[in-house]
Amino acid sequence: MQTVPLPSPVAAVRSFNRFYTRQIGVLGEGLLRSPFSLTEARVMFELAARPGRTAAWLRKELGLDAGYLSRILGVFRKRGLVVRARSAQDRREGLLSQVGSMLERVPAPRRDNLVAAMRQIQVAFAAPEAVEGPFLVRDHQPGDLGWVVHRHGALYAREYGYDEQFEALVAEIVAAFGKRHDPKRERCWIAERAGENLGSVLLVRKSQTVAKLRLLLVEPSARGLGIGGALVSECVRFARGAGYRKITLWTQSELRAARRLYEQAGFQLAGEKPHHSFGRDLVGETWDLRL
Repeated sequence: MQTVPLPSPVAAVRSFNRFYTRQIGVLGEGLLRSPFSLTEARVMFELAARPGRTAAWLRKELGLDAGYLSRILGVFRKRGLVVRARSAQDRREGLLSQVGSMLERVPAPRRDNLVAAMRQIQVAFAAPEAVEGPFLVRDHQPGDLGWVVHRHGALYAREYGYDEQFEALVAEIVAAFGKRHDPKRERCWIAERAGENLGSVLLVRKSQTVAKLRLLLVEPSARGLGIGGALVSECVRFARGAGYRKITLWTQSELRAARRLYEQAGFQLAGEKPHHSFGRDLVGETWDLRL
């Protein structure tokens, strides 16, 4: 069987650019086989995505000449695509809103994936200060447990070379949590910002007096924001409130960032043992925190 090498990152980006410019019709006279140019379509998109924006805001956001934008909006009004209204804050400026959406022809699940992918592209190319900001730690919702399994499998394979046995173990842990979850004694928390999952952790019951911290994860793009520490702190706070006397966890010696978080939270190394798992020779560690 012939093995086909994966394209380099540069080749992959160039391929995507060629596909996307063909898809949106940048090189043609009309975008998406429409009578609108790329600039007109961009103005239309901004009106749909941000209802109530003024012409002045559009000029500043898109860097357009005032006369050029005025002509575009005039064409839109003649075609019945936008309506003009008076702003309650400033009656000198008109508010614009789009009647239709270019994305209506895309099925909802694919549309969600498309928007998520666009967000990832923006985050990847943005300066660090542009993506930093407050995050929310919340209880898990439908779909989050599947995300936990997927992200653990993908990230640990990429960063540590763990094989599918690790993903299978994560799936078993998550499945057991989902089947017998007692919200008074067990929780799964998700760190989220702007609708995007950035991290996760589980606290499960090991015995009447001992809880177990499991599956701590922080996305690479969100590391350094304090998410890992916040998730561990949430586990400790909840465990105390639930009446546990100890939290224990099992990790690997090579997961240095996670080990630092456990030390900072007051956990102490209780034991270590070499083992061969997930396609690797590892040193497993047990950490405990007395509450």
